[in-house]
Amino acid sequence: MVEKRYLEPTAMIQSDHPAVVELVKELTAGITDSVTKAVKLFYFVRDGIWYDPYYPFHRPEFYQASRILADRKGYCVSKAVVLCALARAAGIPARLAFADVKNHLATRQLLEHMGSDRFVYHGYNQFRLEGRWVSAAATFNRQLCARHRVDPLDFDGRHDAVLQPYNRHKQQFMEYLCYHGTFSDVPLDRILAAWKEAYGKERVARWIEWHRQAAGGSIRNFLRKDPEIGSSR
Repeated sequence: MVEKRYLEPTAMIQSDHPAVVELVKELTAGITDSVTKAVKLFYFVRDGIWYDPYYPFHRPEFYQASRILADRKGYCVSKAVVLCALARAAGIPARLAFADVKNHLATRQLLEHMGSDRFVYHGYNQFRLEGRWVSAAATFNRQLCARHRVDPLDFDGRHDAVLQPYNRHKQQFMEYLCYHGTFSDVPLDRILAAWKEAYGKERVARWIEWHRQAAGGSIRNFLRKDPEIGSSR
């Protein structure tokens, strides 16, 4: 039996929030089976919530599904939170999963910002569909994939859909390095502790200060910049 917590709302995964509930009704109108619902919700988050690695991250309110929906952007964990909330609102058991990944084709600006090509606690989703857990990463929207010459990740609700290993030119793109397990809610304390260890306490503190100065907004305009690929080899 699936644990009840994978269907329940939390302060961050707001599956009972009116904005979430209404959106699910709109997106899944006329759809009765869970697999088709999950696929519909995946594509909404993949392309309807733009990937922004400079989105605020350090306080619980930045992970509220209603806030991210209103902003229409977020980094990988933000997008996973929204998809988790939508799935639970649709009656689909859903949870968050985390892994460290290596981004071989990150922009030079992002590599300099991170100080590393290792993205610690990358977030994605798992849905309970047809009796088993299926993984899906709705991280990179179609437009961003086109700019990076990577095919967008598709999801059929029956097979795992995690990050693409190669771009269209057979260059390595994303590589999974290690897994941190699954959670019913955002393990924010663990994420922040892991980031401080991986990137340095001073760097993380600097990011937080920049976000404070930006009043909770993105600290750089990632969405409008053309990718300037930096080598991580």
